[in-house]
Amino acid sequence: MAQTVVALDIGGTKTAAALVTAEGAVTDVTTAPTPGDQGPEAIVRVASGLAADLLVTATARGHEVVGLGVGSAGVIDTATGRVVSATEVLRDWAGTEVRDALSELSGIRHVVVDNDVHAHALGETWLGAASGASSAFFVAVGTGIGASVVIDGAVWHGRRDVAGHFGHVAVPHAGGMPCVCGGSGHLEAVAAGPAMVWSYNRRARADLTSLAVVARRADAGDRLAVMTIDIGARALGSAIGGAANLLDPEVVVIGGGVPGIGPRWWEPMEEAVRAELLPPLADLPVLPARLGSAAALVGAARLVWKGLA
Repeated sequence: MAQTVVALDIGGTKTAAALVTAEGAVTDVTTAPTPGDQGPEAIVRVASGLAADLLVTATARGHEVVGLGVGSAGVIDTATGRVVSATEVLRDWAGTEVRDALSELSGIRHVVVDNDVHAHALGETWLGAASGASSAFFVAVGTGIGASVVIDGAVWHGRRDVAGHFGHVAVPHAGGMPCVCGGSGHLEAVAAGPAMVWSYNRRARADLTSLAVVARRADAGDRLAVMTIDIGARALGSAIGGAANLLDPEVVVIGGGVPGIGPRWWEPMEEAVRAELLPPLADLPVLPARLGSAAALVGAARLVWKGLA
């Protein structure tokens, strides 16, 4: 009997699910809005419903579902599958026993849970831009900024599962700007998508709601828009370069929605990375993520397949 894994990616606005084979082939992708403002029971109910539907699909094809892999927003205790802490994008998500709840509601006995950025990183190191690398530093730049260090196919979680909060390192570009974590002067306050929109609105006395609109204004020659994107890109690149000096990874991979701006963002970001690198790291590859929205699903499934190997 062919075997497959159900994979879930629980994000702040959308929950995605798919079947993933041992070779990483992704099929039957389905999505639903994440009811983040309705609390953990609603979030788990939506996620487990998607998983249960895929269990039925796989069984109807004569395939054995050997596990459920989950990438979720928040700090995850990987030993228990419990959310240790999370922002209020998912209301009251902290404290949720994700593994046990999903197992009970979906009917899938073997469930493995990790943070969604770590899942993205695992996907990219398994089959994406960092495939074949012995170590990778993955950075996701979107609504927030997260990171993951993968060594020999395993995520470095840290002693308290907090490793990867790259958006909350202090950078001079942020000055005293407030951060969503309650601190100030952090990378996320200047380089994340919403932070760049906020910065542009403050300077231009505008009321834009999308980074895509800021980018279009930059393409049309709006100097404030150009400057805003440039500052955010260089702040990120400088921080990545410093992290690379600390970690000496084989490759750096950058994903998330913000790199979709294109060369106007990527070029100053990479220039700032290379300006910080020590000479032995001059040829460090800095690559765009390759798997897109499937990365977290592939990585979540990888959690299960590795555990069964």
